[in-house]
Amino acid sequence: MNTETTERVKKLLASPQKIVVVGHKNPDGDAIGSCLGLSFFLNRLGHKADIIMPNDFPDFLKWLPGCDDIIIHDKDTDKSIETINNASLIFTLDFNALNRTGNMEQFLEDCDAKFVMIDHHQEPDDYATVTYSDVSMSSTCEMVYHFIDAMDELGALCLEVSTQLYTGIMTDTGSFRFPSTTAKTHRVIAHLIEVGANNSQIHQNIYDVNSPDRMKLLGVALNNLNILHDYNTAYITLSQKELDNHNFKKGDTEGFVNYALSIKGVKFAVIFIENKQDNIIKMSLRSKGDFSVNTLAREHYNGGGHTNAAGGRSTLSLSKTISEFISILPKYKNDLTDAS
Repeated sequence: MNTETTERVKKLLASPQKIVVVGHKNPDGDAIGSCLGLSFFLNRLGHKADIIMPNDFPDFLKWLPGCDDIIIHDKDTDKSIETINNASLIFTLDFNALNRTGNMEQFLEDCDAKFVMIDHHQEPDDYATVTYSDVSMSSTCEMVYHFIDAMDELGALCLEVSTQLYTGIMTDTGSFRFPSTTAKTHRVIAHLIEVGANNSQIHQNIYDVNSPDRMKLLGVALNNLNILHDYNTAYITLSQKELDNHNFKKGDTEGFVNYALSIKGVKFAVIFIENKQDNIIKMSLRSKGDFSVNTLAREHYNGGGHTNAAGGRSTLSLSKTISEFISILPKYKNDLTDAS
């Protein structure tokens, strides 16, 4: 965070504020961890910071300190709207376009509060009074750590905040294996452990809580795996019926796409998940090397994200979405075969 951005934020926080911290729709570990960590920090500084999420989040994150106080917009819309309208300052974390908040978008656009964006995704929108954007960062949680550092308040880190930030960094880096994990990331992690984050326990709380239904659903996903050798590509499909047959819960398919990407020779992997309630096919795209799934998702699937990890959606049926996907791959054949 540069000096100019730091000074502008310090000016906004010079007196006690009513603050709302907002994450994106279908929040993941980085969104939940960063929002919790920032809100705990702001409250320790004497502000009143509330967290609002557009919708619910996976059970494997609900052990994190402060989760019980998160307002879920879809479940408590009136309280959410009232909290937004009373805010003088709104921090938006782990997204950079207000449409990523789903049904909250209009209420955020209509409110009088000033906005601060903290995010690491590409091509941010221009809605915030202060924008802290850095696509080189591993996670928004790592950015919150550097935000706290820039505010000269690392001494305010505590067990709760270190746990929240560690969780987001760990989940968004694939347990520190993605290319976005840098030496700086590891130095941040080391400090969080020194402050009190229990790395082994956090890992168990996130990854060692699988239900039998989830493991059987993973088996179905792997059985549905298809490999397109000519394009160094693999994809997985899951229908609504297959989800229903395994008592699907939010977060159950987290990480499934990485199994496809782990296959030798595969540089591009996608999972297509049917969602009858929203009448869409949800897509998670992953890649290795310099093949940009962010570009592909933006061009074809109303999505985006990072070079090697992005999301998208299709309004076609599952079968037609797959057919369309296969039909566009020739356009990227050279990129997929040359990707390093």
